[in-house]
Amino acid sequence: MKRNRFIYTLLAIVLGMLIGSIILLISGTNPIEAYKVIFVGAFGKPKYISWTIVKAVPLILTGLSVAFAFNTGLFNIGAEGQYIVGSVGALLVGLLVDLPPVIHGIVALAAGMFFGYLWGAFVGLLKAKFDVNEVISSIMMNWIGFYFSNFLLSFPIIRNIESDNSYPIKSSADIRILGQWKTSEAGKEFLMNNRFLRDILNPPVNWGIIIAIIAAIIIWYILKKTTLGYELRSVGFNPKAAEYGGISINKSIMASMGIAGALSGLAGAITVLGVSGNIGMMAAQEGYGFDGMAVALIAGNNPIGTIPAAILYAGLSYGGGKLTTIGTYSEVVDIIVGIMILFIAIPKLLDIIRFFFAKWFKKDEKDVEGGQYE
Repeated sequence: MKRNRFIYTLLAIVLGMLIGSIILLISGTNPIEAYKVIFVGAFGKPKYISWTIVKAVPLILTGLSVAFAFNTGLFNIGAEGQYIVGSVGALLVGLLVDLPPVIHGIVALAAGMFFGYLWGAFVGLLKAKFDVNEVISSIMMNWIGFYFSNFLLSFPIIRNIESDNSYPIKSSADIRILGQWKTSEAGKEFLMNNRFLRDILNPPVNWGIIIAIIAAIIIWYILKKTTLGYELRSVGFNPKAAEYGGISINKSIMASMGIAGALSGLAGAITVLGVSGNIGMMAAQEGYGFDGMAVALIAGNNPIGTIPAAILYAGLSYGGGKLTTIGTYSEVVDIIVGIMILFIAIPKLLDIIRFFFAKWFKKDEKDVEGGQYE
């Protein structure tokens, strides 16, 4: 089953790129040149690799959030709202609280996770107590979270009156790698004389990639190796059998959505503390929660699989932005990703394609063995 899922994913990626090639040809662009621009634009220089990793971090966590909920039989369409309130929680602690360095960043990350947990657990509560479909409620919670963040930005203590953003977080809450050192005179001088490190560290590289990888491993371990994971998966597979076995369905639903919300909230917190800290939080949706659904699908809802899936998605998005340099549209990348997801969502079609090719190659082998091509 796992092998089939891996084959489906590879086929979906190949088919997405093939159909994308046709679209590029129709638009008058050489597909080989276009894919070269995307690849080089995402991984061709140390600076590009850093930016791809920076953009992949929230995608890993929101993809992990969606995948975790799906593994427990729930559809978390509210990752965007959880991401937003996680950003709010991290901003409030990072901006309004005074704590020592390192501790400040950890507390702000925890606040983001806690806000996301509450947002997700509320959806679970509606599902458990009132049988409200989690798809509908989580979609609504996305908009509530978005307008809640905009409402907070109307307060003078939070909003920078000279822009549409909040005030920057305090430097003690910054989780960028060597963030303060890079802005010091010694750091600037050192980086000026070391181009390689300058290219790597100039983007807002932060500890988020380490946190995201650890989170993926922990979620995999919870789902596969712990009693909690067994209970959550049991409720997802067969609620009646799980209840008969003594598992509390309501508690499991709330726990599952709460953990999913905490993961998306962590993604929002990392973005505020490690990427946009110098400009605070913006009054806009960034779409990482929605993109996380695509990442989860590409990963086959495998927690560890969200890491390469997010890097692929981030690479396509970041490198695809450079397609304008050859006179084509960066939206082609969205079409390619959409086609990949479409094929992943219809594995039966991929089964037919795989069966056709297997039969064709088998026929060729028989013809060769029979001496037809001698």
